[in-house]
Amino acid sequence: MSLHPQVAALLDKAASSPLPTLDAVTPFVARRLYRERCAVVTPEPPTVTDTRIFLVEGRIVVRCHRPAGHMRDDVLPALVYFHGGGWTIGDLDTHDVLCRQLANGAHCAVFSVEYRLAPESPFPAAVDDCVAATRFVLEEASSLRIDARRVAVGGDSAGGNLATVVALQLPGLVFQLLIYPATDMRAGHASHRRNGEGYLLTSKLIEYFRGHYIPRRADWSDWRASPLLAPSLAGLPPAYLLTAGYDPLADEGREYAERLAREGVEVSCQDYPDMIHGFIVMGRVIDRANEAVAKCAAALRGAFKKVTA
Repeated sequence: MSLHPQVAALLDKAASSPLPTLDAVTPFVARRLYRERCAVVTPEPPTVTDTRIFLVEGRIVVRCHRPAGHMRDDVLPALVYFHGGGWTIGDLDTHDVLCRQLANGAHCAVFSVEYRLAPESPFPAAVDDCVAATRFVLEEASSLRIDARRVAVGGDSAGGNLATVVALQLPGLVFQLLIYPATDMRAGHASHRRNGEGYLLTSKLIEYFRGHYIPRRADWSDWRASPLLAPSLAGLPPAYLLTAGYDPLADEGREYAERLAREGVEVSCQDYPDMIHGFIVMGRVIDRANEAVAKCAAALRGAFKKVTA
């Protein structure tokens, strides 16, 4: 399938930009450029009932949105969300609109995690922070007005990687929302060659992110970095896994879904063959992004409803 016309227009605009690509600047500069680019393509932030900030273990900032139409003290299901950005860029603000959309669409509280970034804090710092933040939500559910039996994890790209790694470590979760997740740090799947140039997430940028996050090649095969290489996926919670056709990570995402299914995990796959990596936050300029967010929210809603009150 050909690129969606709105995606093609976005790529043409990006190609003509005088600004450097992210892999050509320091992580400090890349973070600012990414933040500014997200502000241009993300929709207007929807209204939510309440937003609060928590500090976990004295270092991890967690922002919680409670959905519109619910009282502040309603006991709600929850999604713990980890933003994308190659473990190097991205923050609470780049993915704030998405988290608000998911909160309202799934009728749940969304806890967005500001995990430590590389290269200042390389692997496994992000994993440790995401596990700690999720454990905080589970253990403090009563005071947070959360139903501990209905807590999901989710994320996009690097965040999807972190979500399924957290699910491998913490029992009791009910669902995984995995949006074009990175699952194999060896980057050897055919889609890396097929889609490695021209679609925003390039092979050079993947190497840039990996070099900062996992500077030791020996760690690429650690299952906490490459969950596709975990000894077993059996017993993981059900998953909704989204892929994009023009994404270097497409094949490893599909293989992860196939392995989940083989090992008895309920998994629903949604492919967007005319989309690129990162499109989920681009609802201001790509209509299908809003459709994809709505489907993610519906999958979450359905998972939460399966848990009896």
